[in-house]
Amino acid sequence: MRHERVWDVSETPTNTLQYRFDGREDAPVLILGPSLGTTWHMWDRQVPELTEQWRVLRFDLPGHGGAPAHPAGSVSELTTRLLATLDGLGVQRFGYAGCALGGAIGVELALRHPERLASLVLIAASPRFGTADEFRQRGVIVRTNGLDPIARTSPDRWFTTGFAAAQPAITDWAVQMVRTTDPGCYIAACEALATFDVRPELGRVGVPTLVLVGSEDQVTGPAEARTLVAGIPDARLAVVPGASHLVPVEQPAAVTDLLVTHFSTAWQPLIDPGTGQMAVATAPVKPVPAAVPPQAVPAAPIAEIAPPAAQPQAVGRPDPYDAGIKVRREVLGDAHVDRALAQADEFSGDFQEFVTRYAWGEVWDRPGLDRRTRSCITLTALVAGGHLEGLASHTRAALRNGLTPAEIREVLLHAAVYCGVPAADSAFKVAQEVIRQETTPQE
Repeated sequence: MRHERVWDVSETPTNTLQYRFDGREDAPVLILGPSLGTTWHMWDRQVPELTEQWRVLRFDLPGHGGAPAHPAGSVSELTTRLLATLDGLGVQRFGYAGCALGGAIGVELALRHPERLASLVLIAASPRFGTADEFRQRGVIVRTNGLDPIARTSPDRWFTTGFAAAQPAITDWAVQMVRTTDPGCYIAACEALATFDVRPELGRVGVPTLVLVGSEDQVTGPAEARTLVAGIPDARLAVVPGASHLVPVEQPAAVTDLLVTHFSTAWQPLIDPGTGQMAVATAPVKPVPAAVPPQAVPAAPIAEIAPPAAQPQAVGRPDPYDAGIKVRREVLGDAHVDRALAQADEFSGDFQEFVTRYAWGEVWDRPGLDRRTRSCITLTALVAGGHLEGLASHTRAALRNGLTPAEIREVLLHAAVYCGVPAADSAFKVAQEVIRQETTPQE
């Protein structure tokens, strides 16, 4: 007998996630994690077959799919909320498949909580998603323009051109799904992806892992998938032809077949079984209709064996420079910092190290003020000193630290009173151009 349950939004505490169950209450639990901007309905086409063997739990990211809008700004925090949800249900041991951001949660589970994880599938995932600059600029665009620009371009990132043209109902579903996401939670999720980087740690993933990717994925494509496979011991790679980033939606049958095969043959037994059985949750049921429109029959997948695993890199003892370079990149962006460091030579190299260690590692990293406040102070100081080149980079930094263009305008107006109108006039011209560049959606 098949059972379903939806966790009511009003019942969801701030430290847990909205979820639903499908399948028999006595079956082992299999968890499906969503991508940024999607809901648990992205897995609708996999559920009927998966529930023949597993009790499937799907969850929504904060502010997605009507879930409570309690932002989580790191993959670690999202993972903690998922585990708190599972603890409340009595689920101790489970298999996990996650797409993109959902895949990052899967890697975090494997690295920090391997005793909970029986088997893992990473879909459209990466040990590092693009660059921090890309995701922080996306956050700036959403903060300034709302989610509509991101929603309208989502089908271009998620689906192949042919699929999007042939499946207008699914394309519209994708746009509406993003459009109805809470903007603050979307921005926080962008920050989570911006700071996620597990490249040095992949060698410590010790559960059976399948890495699955669409052959046409331009977001986290086959190159990123092979990086995961090269780093994770004994991981296998499956490339699904004719699919882009949201491969479970575009090629559902191929993905379902790969999931069934992997979890049927690579379910790692519990190291210390106790009773010899996995814990599962029991809950009342409430059916919910599927939301993804029907679509075409997919192509068959191609699978290949992974190359040998890479060894994890040693992590040195942190010092002010290590903290400083991290904060400097997070605030100013990788491109700006890379440019400054590349221009340093024997004469200026010591100064770059000094700035990184003391300005960024000692002052910007202090807990006494948040980064928004520090940006306000920095903008005012730069106006007072007439440092327009620095003002441009710190206007970008202010946007990424969460200030809106309207708030930056207020800072400059305030500075005009205390620093002088001519200085503020020049500052407004610089900031206006930076804001235009940073907040214009990329079509």
